[in-house]
Amino acid sequence: MNKNSTDRFDIVRQLARAASRGDRFEQLAETALAQTSELVELKAAALIFWDDTFKPTLTVSYASGEPDKNRLMELEKDLFEQLRKDRQLVSAFLSFGGGTPLHSFTLPLIYQGKSFGAVIGLQEGKRTIISEEDFLETLSALIALHYVAGSDTNNSEVLQGMLKKERLSGILDTAVTVNHEVNNPLQAILSSVQLLLMNRKDIDEELKKKLKTIEEAAMKISNVTQRLTKITSPHSVKYLDGTTMVDLLADDDQGRKNNENSD
Repeated sequence: MNKNSTDRFDIVRQLARAASRGDRFEQLAETALAQTSELVELKAAALIFWDDTFKPTLTVSYASGEPDKNRLMELEKDLFEQLRKDRQLVSAFLSFGGGTPLHSFTLPLIYQGKSFGAVIGLQEGKRTIISEEDFLETLSALIALHYVAGSDTNNSEVLQGMLKKERLSGILDTAVTVNHEVNNPLQAILSSVQLLLMNRKDIDEELKKKLKTIEEAAMKISNVTQRLTKITSPHSVKYLDGTTMVDLLADDDQGRKNNENSD
């Protein structure tokens, strides 16, 4: 193993060991960025974490000087950030001409298929970062795992927001399907029952009671399907045999609390 390979292994090993010890994330990230920048000759590097609207929630950076840091963050703001929002950019290696050639890259920080941040870097002069892609990808994967596994980040707003949004999206997709496949024929049943109750005078009391039961059950089902589409903060309760179900009352209670606070 040559020296460069040994240096890469040392960075990865130190990162993994520090993560397993539960070292403070920001300090660990700064050290990893500094060592990586020296090894692959980066003028500046940064880790950027964002919420589900790509608004930055945490930035950790390293640079040989303030001008280099500013140049890198300008590229992030003017180019990479916009491409992520507008074109769903995942990763890129780019070169720019001029008096002194500049080269930049962005690689995603991903956990369970969800991108919640990126590592970016800036190189000046000779372009060598493309040959470091495998190492940089390994580095970003380790940083992502440490960020997720850290005691202070398991409950981070970024990851909790992502999980909440994903869960809510699944519930709303199901609610739309239920409304279409169940509520439409249900309305036909409800209308027919109500017409019978209104127009048939010869219905005996026992049959009328049964029709009323059908009407109440149909209205209850219709009400549930409507409430499903209006869920904003899903909560679960225990059901049977260890399974759970969405608690519709919890969302109603939260809505009432919000209204009371606004008053």
